[in-house]
Amino acid sequence: MTADPRTLTIGIPAACRNGERRVALVPDVIRRLVAAGVEVLVQPGAGAGALIDDRRFTDAGATLSDDAWGAAVVVTIAPPSGEEIARLAPNAVLVGFLAPLTATDTLALLRQRGVTAFAMESIPRISRAQAMDALSSQASLSGYKAVIEAAEHATRLLPMMTTAAGTIPPARVLVLGAGVAGLQALATARRLGARTTGYDVRPEAAEQVRSVGAEWLELGIQAAGEGGYARELTDVERDRQQQALSDAIARFDIVITTALVPGRPAPRLVTADAVAQMASGSVVVDLAGETGGNCELTQPGETVVRRSVTIVSPLNLPATVPEHASQLYARNVQALLELIIARDGEGRPRLALDLSDEILAAACVVRGAALQQPPAPTTAEARAEALH
Repeated sequence: MTADPRTLTIGIPAACRNGERRVALVPDVIRRLVAAGVEVLVQPGAGAGALIDDRRFTDAGATLSDDAWGAAVVVTIAPPSGEEIARLAPNAVLVGFLAPLTATDTLALLRQRGVTAFAMESIPRISRAQAMDALSSQASLSGYKAVIEAAEHATRLLPMMTTAAGTIPPARVLVLGAGVAGLQALATARRLGARTTGYDVRPEAAEQVRSVGAEWLELGIQAAGEGGYARELTDVERDRQQQALSDAIARFDIVITTALVPGRPAPRLVTADAVAQMASGSVVVDLAGETGGNCELTQPGETVVRRSVTIVSPLNLPATVPEHASQLYARNVQALLELIIARDGEGRPRLALDLSDEILAAACVVRGAALQQPPAPTTAEARAEALH
């Protein structure tokens, strides 16, 4: 049977990157899309890494297809390869983590193909966009898993433990960077019984650190930036910060680093000298390995031991908890789809790409052929009812 060309299709291809186990949409979200009249095409095996078999997708109303890349809207996790971009329809809409500040070659290929691309990491951090904030949902998982990694490699217990043989004091955990990942790491470490301390160059983060039961490490350096991120430090500030941090780090059993500056290499916060001052058996977990690492001795994706201190730099931690990572990401995507899908005069769902919306304008990193199509009615009611 030939599909109605007026039916809006959404494609969910399988992730091909090594170690990626997440899937872009889960059956619960697909069920709502199908009920709204959208046809969802899922590449066979797309959910295998998250332990979602093909039958669960078809039970939700999806169609298994080897041509998920050919749908009108394609939702991915990671930036597509050149081969995958060639499979996209020239007027397609692509949604996913696209690394717009660093993957310039990918954006150029998408632009040549005529694809309109929305980057999930470019969703603005405003209250109306909270449900779409995939960076935060995935970072929260990274913060949790960072503590689990630290506990696995540490030679000490995290909680205080009193036994007939004596009392073991709690581990001292320092988290550098008090964004979503850092705060989750602090909260998780405290739940496991550690004594926690947080640090960030943004002064407003002190209250957030204390709100999760941690102490605040005061170094006297402030670098609040735009969009909830820290600005890059000056050379003088960086030297002062590193010296103060090196002195402080020696007091901690576990250091977890989460500091990132969008589009730039990760700031170096933990020097080799600081590692040398840490007690034997201590652990550094560096969550900034994909952009070079916050620790001078970090080897991205590797676990190394230097002077009896273990430095762990896991990559793509959310993929290690693919079930919940996929659920959260799918809900983020669903919220974005509700902004770009409306109903036409016949009540059918169709694309309505309105870049006067501040969220869509910020997230749209490539403006392609889909933006040249006549717009659908975009009343608030049409948008609200499109996927409900």
